[in-house]
Amino acid sequence: MSLSQGVTETVINSKKTVNRKKIKKDKWVPYLFILPSFLIILGFLFYPIATVFYYSVQHYDVSAPYYNGFAGLENFKEIFTNDKMFVPSLINSLKWVVTEVGLQLVFGMILALLLNQTFKFRGLVRAVAFIPWAISGVLASTMWSLMFNEHMGVLNDLLMKMGIINEPQAFLASTSTAFTSVIIAELWRGIPFFAITLLASLSSIPNELYEAARVDGASRWKSFIYVTLPQLKNTIVLTTLLRVVWEFNNVDLLFNLTGGGPAHSTTTLTMYIADLAVHGSNFGYGSALTVVSFGILLVFAILYLKLSRYEKE
Repeated sequence: MSLSQGVTETVINSKKTVNRKKIKKDKWVPYLFILPSFLIILGFLFYPIATVFYYSVQHYDVSAPYYNGFAGLENFKEIFTNDKMFVPSLINSLKWVVTEVGLQLVFGMILALLLNQTFKFRGLVRAVAFIPWAISGVLASTMWSLMFNEHMGVLNDLLMKMGIINEPQAFLASTSTAFTSVIIAELWRGIPFFAITLLASLSSIPNELYEAARVDGASRWKSFIYVTLPQLKNTIVLTTLLRVVWEFNNVDLLFNLTGGGPAHSTTTLTMYIADLAVHGSNFGYGSALTVVSFGILLVFAILYLKLSRYEKE
């Protein structure tokens, strides 16, 4: 081997070594960029979740600190054997979620189909239609509380002028109307979420599919069934799953409108947990209830995704 060949091989080997070190160094660069986000998620999401699981096996009552300590599964045993509010509140949650998500999906689909048409001032109409989704739960509950008011509410005034009722009704104070009233208030706020997401998916459906359906003699209804719905399947599955979780955990509007009353007719499981934490100060038992609700939602999400075959899409 000549001297020049030896020098060349040395240079090549040194370059390979430098490249390996550079590759190893560059390999960790993406992780350094996501490290701040990971730490934020760890601090604001996983740590609170871990804290809830920790307190779920503890006796932690601020009003009776002398009883605080490790409880094991005693809180969970209390939930499933002696808690008289657990089953009624869970039933209320199921009624609330099924009614809200079902109606929001139907009306959101109708609104999205209307807003997908071409007409004058379409942009302005879309902006106005999406306003309820931008309003906070506290503000929305205040607005609806005033509208449902027995003495000065606009709803009572309209119904009396239309001859539907003869005297003002306390919609939020009656066990027969309170649940329906909060359903209407949350429905008004939730419809735009489905409208926004479905409208985005509708805009991405190729017009060629509808043209082919028209050529084959399909009516508008058949085009909706065989073209629109299959194209919206993934969006519907994802949005309904998200909305089920959000509505199951909804507490702001219920808390501000009825506080779970009257006679616990609007007390959902989340409202029951909030009541234990805010008024009862029993954070250990409230954490156990939170873990149970987390388990319910987790099982539902897994079964829902399996049955809808969302992961295969």
